[in-house]
Amino acid sequence: MSTLRRWLSLVRFSHSIFALPFALQGAWLAAGGVPTPRVLGLVVVCAVAARTAAMAFNRLVDRRIDAANPRTAGRELPAGLLSAGSVTALTLLSAAVFVGGAFTLSSLAGWLSFPVLIVLLGYSLVKRVSWTAHLVLGLALGLAPLGAWIAVRGDLQGDLLPILLMALAVLTWVAGFDLIYACQDADFDREAGLHSIPARFGQAGALRLSRVLHGLTVLALAVVAWRAELGWIYAASILGTAGLLGWEQSLVRPGDLSRVDLAFFTLNGWVGVALFVGMALDMALLGTGGSLA
Repeated sequence: MSTLRRWLSLVRFSHSIFALPFALQGAWLAAGGVPTPRVLGLVVVCAVAARTAAMAFNRLVDRRIDAANPRTAGRELPAGLLSAGSVTALTLLSAAVFVGGAFTLSSLAGWLSFPVLIVLLGYSLVKRVSWTAHLVLGLALGLAPLGAWIAVRGDLQGDLLPILLMALAVLTWVAGFDLIYACQDADFDREAGLHSIPARFGQAGALRLSRVLHGLTVLALAVVAWRAELGWIYAASILGTAGLLGWEQSLVRPGDLSRVDLAFFTLNGWVGVALFVGMALDMALLGTGGSLA
């Protein structure tokens, strides 16, 4: 059990709750309700496998950086709790499960899984050359609802605006909360020659941009609800999301990141869950969402 906990901690398995609810929303939008059990199961497998590959690769290529950073020196690889070879094997296995699951869904999904992997794995290298890494991370998670749409539909036909806006909402949401988290390492990033928005523009500038991005998140979600003809239940979940994001922003300020764990982990976990539950209930109880099916 101790070894299992190390592996789950390495890939932050519990944080699958960040991307998975948005993948499920993409699947629900594409199906106009509950997808078939086979497709739904494969969507979950692919989402978890893709995220596991991305996180394992991130920990692998960043192990020396993590060892030099006092905040991350206790992670599994720099602390010697897991070997680089075993984490490499996990990365390859997870990537293979993702690609295999995608091809099981459809040939289009299978072939698209390769550029998706490039984005997912490439994110870990961007901070070495550009401070746009936060946006690349947002793009990586933003591909989840779009991938689920393709998994259900098998093509890119129909009205794509709602699912593209859902992807945009995820991109801005993730980039916004990653800016908050990255503020912890602004000084270290400057000293280590790494690139980030907090290191480049300071904590105050990063937090202002985070607020703008989260405002765009709520706006994009509102347009999704309008274009997909969703009802008041999903609208209420968007209002709840706006409240959670506002609370998140109120917890941090330049020079005071003492409540960043609550802002980053707890509140953002509730965002995805609230939106998915809102959409599922809206479609089930109000009969909405059929306009896209």
